[in-house]
Amino acid sequence: MSEHGGVEDCDVLVIGAGLAGLRCAVVLAERGYEVAVWEAEDRVGGRIRTDVVDGFRCDRGFQVLNPAYPALRGAVAVRDLGLQPFDAGVFVRRDRDRVKWVHPLRQPREVPRMLMRGGLSPRQVAALLRWAAPALRPGVLAAAHHDTDLRAALDHCRVDGIARRVLDRFLAGVLLDDTGSTSNAFALLLTRMFAVGVPGLPAGGMQALPELLATPVSDRIHLQHKVTRISRTGSDWTVAAGDRTVRAREVVVAADAPASSVLTGAPPPAMKGVVTDWWAADDLAPGPAMLSVDGRAQPPGPVLNTAVISSAAPTYAPPGRHLIAASALIGPQHPTPPEEVLRRHAADILGLDPSTWTLVVRHEVPDALPAQPAPLVVRRPVRSPDGLWLCGDHRDTASIQGALVSGRRVAEAIMARRSGANT
Repeated sequence: MSEHGGVEDCDVLVIGAGLAGLRCAVVLAERGYEVAVWEAEDRVGGRIRTDVVDGFRCDRGFQVLNPAYPALRGAVAVRDLGLQPFDAGVFVRRDRDRVKWVHPLRQPREVPRMLMRGGLSPRQVAALLRWAAPALRPGVLAAAHHDTDLRAALDHCRVDGIARRVLDRFLAGVLLDDTGSTSNAFALLLTRMFAVGVPGLPAGGMQALPELLATPVSDRIHLQHKVTRISRTGSDWTVAAGDRTVRAREVVVAADAPASSVLTGAPPPAMKGVVTDWWAADDLAPGPAMLSVDGRAQPPGPVLNTAVISSAAPTYAPPGRHLIAASALIGPQHPTPPEEVLRRHAADILGLDPSTWTLVVRHEVPDALPAQPAPLVVRRPVRSPDGLWLCGDHRDTASIQGALVSGRRVAEAIMARRSGANT
């Protein structure tokens, strides 16, 4: 940034170094704009953050990275993340046993065995296919024009029994919503991503994604810069963080939804919360590198999903040790469960003895995801009435894909506006 009379100067100031803000900054910098990024925290990533505790990598709230996201492939070299994939499918805890439900498109030979042992009737399979069919076709977002909530869509397709319980709980872990009020079109969109891609975890933890994304603009990022004032100065903006002031032609507010609301006055969306507990264990028999859910009609606890993370991602645990994670909803309708409750339920789902597990860390994330109610709004306005730009997953879809798309969308809008202003 240049400096005039003690005030720094740039073309665009991006407030927030989450995925959306970083993507916006990179696109603008690649086109020759003088960009600065101010981030209130001590590292980039926003809600995507990895804590390293005693050699264990624990992401803030259980997260996975799906390499099928188109915007991801356009933003970073995915191979540089060292992605460690989960096995495709899900393990299901039933009343008397645990069974593996395979990914039918990736393991078609295993489907007959799954149907015999998995407790699914032909009618239930047909109902699941009726619901999922739109997700298997391109242009799934066209369904947003005739959208309903997930509960109504599953009822309409007559998805019931164990098929309904497993799907409900699997999607609740993805959407952070167990009421069925989420947009069915959005649920189908995510289902399509699971159909065409196998999620995994980067070797360095989920934090590796924003760090890689930030590389082209690393010298323009200023950490621990919490914005305290934004004001108009003629056609420009003056922004202050502590004793530092910058004047910018354009300002992008790329903070999370609650912080963006404080800075811009834009109404915040409803947010979904999650708690994730991470445990260390020394002696575990080799298990599947797969998520597990409770398929029982009366589950004995609140766990949405659980997994032996180190089975899929060995870099998440020190050599010879294992890392287990389990997540549950938190919020007004979901009191935060005690750690021992999650531990017992996770162990029961996995079929493991939890007596030797030790808690590594607990992450409570009350604002983990914006709600996506029906009908789905794919693109929200990215400019406030007073001229500030807004980007984040709360402006597009509540996902890594949505955050990256939003960042690029705002960058392109700024370039179009500046180009018009200069003609």
